[in-house]
Amino acid sequence: MASGLKSSTLELLKRFNRAFPQFYEQFVSSEIQLQNLRLAYRLYKTRRAVIELKPEGSKSALHFAYRNQSFLLSDIFGVLAAYGLTIHGLSLYGQIRPPMLVFIKLLVSRGSKALTEKTAENVCRAIREALGGRFEVEEMLAVEFNLDTGLEQVQTEFYVDPVFHLPALVIEADNQPGLFYKVMYAIWQEDLLVVNANLLVWRGRTRLILYLLGPNESLIPEYLGHKIAEGVRQRLLGK
Repeated sequence: MASGLKSSTLELLKRFNRAFPQFYEQFVSSEIQLQNLRLAYRLYKTRRAVIELKPEGSKSALHFAYRNQSFLLSDIFGVLAAYGLTIHGLSLYGQIRPPMLVFIKLLVSRGSKALTEKTAENVCRAIREALGGRFEVEEMLAVEFNLDTGLEQVQTEFYVDPVFHLPALVIEADNQPGLFYKVMYAIWQEDLLVVNANLLVWRGRTRLILYLLGPNESLIPEYLGHKIAEGVRQRLLGK
């Protein structure tokens, strides 16, 4: 827990953290915990999604906070694909108890450079419009990609993580345009809620570990998890 904070802030942070999975306080830095608390306060005050894109070295960092819903990631990654952005890093922390908020940071670039101010503004506006149902992500993507084409060399695996005590879905596939959107679209079709994510890109392969809740924000029994993993794999292969 962060030191040097007022006791009232510490107490507020402790109460805020109780809505996250058990591992959150142990494995997430106090700096990120405080940042997420501040984002939650902005959400509370404005009643609208927090969407920001700022330069971070040679890349741009997208910060996003809102109430978690199964379609969110599909919309966000769809917009990023539509703008031709490369994703370098992903951190995602979602609550498993009300108010079920999710906090996302994505490191992105365009042409191996940070986004221009104008492009960043357009991306943020497009994400907000997509969340409001005023920006048709699939329609825009269909111009760039054949969305019916399956991914190459897809592997999926389901397990219940013994440390995090959450259902986990591992998805591994060859790097290709629209990969993240297609993965998140498949997750949405299965009505799954992502509450934590790890990303590894290595030697032309992308490996995602998604910690999940099932429909109606429920835990996923193992027998159903294996069916979901195979269902997601078939969707990603285009079958």
